[in-house]
Amino acid sequence: MANHGNDAQEFWYSGKVTRRRWLGLSAAAAGALGAGMLVPAPWRSAFGQAKPYKLGTLQPLSGTAAAGGKTALVGVQMAVDRINKAGGVNGRPIELIVADYESKPDVGRRKAEKLVLEDKIDAHAGGYLSNVCLACMPVYEEHKVVNMITVCLDTTITTSKCSRYTFRPFDFAPSQAVAIAPYLVNKIGKKWHIAFADYAWGQSTRDAYVEQIKKNGGEVTGTTGIPLGTADMTAFLSKVSGAYDGLFGIFFGPQGISFVTQTFDLGISKKARIAGDGAIAVATNLPALGAKADGFVGVDRYIPLLEGKFNTPHHKKFLDDSVARLQPLGVSLPDRYVQSNFEGVNFLKLGMERSKFRGREDTMKLIEALEGMEVKESDDFPQGDKTLRKEDHQAFVREFIFEVRDMKYKILDIIPKEKTVVPAACKFA
Repeated sequence: MANHGNDAQEFWYSGKVTRRRWLGLSAAAAGALGAGMLVPAPWRSAFGQAKPYKLGTLQPLSGTAAAGGKTALVGVQMAVDRINKAGGVNGRPIELIVADYESKPDVGRRKAEKLVLEDKIDAHAGGYLSNVCLACMPVYEEHKVVNMITVCLDTTITTSKCSRYTFRPFDFAPSQAVAIAPYLVNKIGKKWHIAFADYAWGQSTRDAYVEQIKKNGGEVTGTTGIPLGTADMTAFLSKVSGAYDGLFGIFFGPQGISFVTQTFDLGISKKARIAGDGAIAVATNLPALGAKADGFVGVDRYIPLLEGKFNTPHHKKFLDDSVARLQPLGVSLPDRYVQSNFEGVNFLKLGMERSKFRGREDTMKLIEALEGMEVKESDDFPQGDKTLRKEDHQAFVREFIFEVRDMKYKILDIIPKEKTVVPAACKFA
């Protein structure tokens, strides 16, 4: 293979050496390998004989959630590469071990067990699908490994099913609902119907929105669950009846696209306002949504805009790096999955430094360092300031209410993190 000069680096993959362009390991390659060791060879001399920290990441690189899993992996890789370039953590490099769980809970649990028992990871950062996160949490608890969840939004992860070993360094449905419900009820309409992906995340998110819409003086006229993976929602959406001002959707990926395009095709968007979870209109979905998404209102923690609050040197660095890495995947802009994976690994780095973490024997020290951690907007945390609450390991972040027009985002309001806080509902075992 030709030498690409400064654009190329040596990488180790489970003892094998190969050359790859300095955009990092592609998600497709990671999926084919199953596990990869990402410590560039030129750095070996810089780190000397320092033993690498083993960081595992479970991602859905194939199956129903593959598109999101691949962008999520880019966020992890960006963080690991930056950390290693800057001298590692406590003078030691991070070795990233990637596993594809094929979007299946049973495969996820099996791969989690392999990471902790055979690969002997020191910590884990990843997840994506909530049903997989919930299936794997007991594995990390049993083996006393810190689990930094980087996408999964199911409410119970940091409430009724919380674990001392699991952290969520980004928002969750109750906070998002608190942020946008006043806007939905006061600016759009009093009566709402909710359509949702009928599995763990969709169900818990539905409950959060029902509660907050009612709390703000609105009415939920009905809810419609649509099985996960259902591409044609026509049979479900056409049965939504009664008078309602708005239809709120809780979907992601291809289902998010189907929700918007099919509400348009059925004429629903002419008689009611379409709104929903930010996952519906992430940057990767905008080209497929097209003009049918005009007027969609959503809430999200991250929007790939260099405007207003997001026009910072920190965000520009993040945006430039992620855009370059996403290009080979055919993705033009980063989404919230890139952002939360990137920042999740940086939370781990900070906790490892503060606790002088040596390995799994120091897991409790790492947990104590992460609990209650406050971080400021920076190169490590371009989304903004965050608080990682001690009582339930749930983070609170600012939220953006946005509208889609001409395949672009328009920010309608910014809700500071202090106004998204909800009471803790967790009791660690």
